[in-house]
Amino acid sequence: MNKYEKLLEAASHECEVDENFPLKHHDGLYFNDSIALSNRLKTYKEKTCVLAEELGHHYTTVGNILDMKHAHNRKQERQARLWAYNEQIGLRGLIEAYKYGCRNRYEIAEYLEVTEEFLQDCIDCYRDKYGICTTVDSFYIMFIPSLMIGKII
Repeated sequence: MNKYEKLLEAASHECEVDENFPLKHHDGLYFNDSIALSNRLKTYKEKTCVLAEELGHHYTTVGNILDMKHAHNRKQERQARLWAYNEQIGLRGLIEAYKYGCRNRYEIAEYLEVTEEFLQDCIDCYRDKYGICTTVDSFYIMFIPSLMIGKII
């Protein structure tokens, strides 16, 4: 079972999911315990990333936040994305990819079953949150100047 199938199964306990909805301007939409995924999404990795973000909305947002002119809506959008990043990647996921032998963005995204764009957005978000670097257990993760992971000896 791939990551998308696992996430879809978990989502089914929380809300209804339509995997083939004709959305024109969004890849996904959450409303009243229902998630619509665009019929334009082609790969299971794209679907995984969008489903994770929409589940993030289920768990973290309130009301209609489609209008990004309002700071409160932008904050809720960021919270939903952070939930998705933590759920699908997380700092420990980056470490696991490093331990597996992944050495570049493509390999890490493949290992974690996410798109490279989603991975890069996650790294950018973590850089904003943690700054130059952070440590987890006996590993360091550097975000500036680029993603670097290593074991602290």
